[in-house]
Amino acid sequence: MKKQFLKSRPVCKVTFSLPQEAAPSATSVQLLGDFNEWKPEEAIEMKLNLKEKAFQTELELPTGQNYAFRYLIDHSSWENAWDADAYVPSPFEGIENSILHLPAPEIGPSISEKKAPAKADDLKKIEGIGPKIADLLVAQGIDTYQKLAEVSPDRLRGILAEAGPRYKGHAPDTWPQQAKMAQEGEWKTLEAWQGELKGGKGKKAK
Repeated sequence: MKKQFLKSRPVCKVTFSLPQEAAPSATSVQLLGDFNEWKPEEAIEMKLNLKEKAFQTELELPTGQNYAFRYLIDHSSWENAWDADAYVPSPFEGIENSILHLPAPEIGPSISEKKAPAKADDLKKIEGIGPKIADLLVAQGIDTYQKLAEVSPDRLRGILAEAGPRYKGHAPDTWPQQAKMAQEGEWKTLEAWQGELKGGKGKKAK
């Protein structure tokens, strides 16, 4: 038997296969089991695959359970699967059924369920941050208002100092607070405050 577990749902595609040598003169091989309640009228006809030299059929079955089954040859004799996962006694004395074991696989989150990465914000909207400083911050992994709001002014000064003397005159003390206001959507209050700032320097927001 071949099993192909689907990743999107708890189902397995199973290819049932009985070697032709198990029934060399058979004109009919049918599959019966728990999945069709062993009803002869719902027996699944298997086709001879000349390339594989086997009678085969494919079913999609729910996972997380075991299925008992057998092959009915020419409506008169029974044969067990040669490659069953196990064999168990049937209700009839001296007869065993083949067992197909389909464990429930762990289903990972779909693409739609996976958390999308946070979209980068325009840090240039923060008074005192120009294109080059914005690039410096992004290079340090600070690419959103939330991340900037969580960074201390001391760390920001360290980033500027490492970038060279040309950034020495910039004052990042208000950047985290500005970023927090931007993150919370307080744009009118932020714009009013930014009117009092020059290069990020000025009074603290009220």
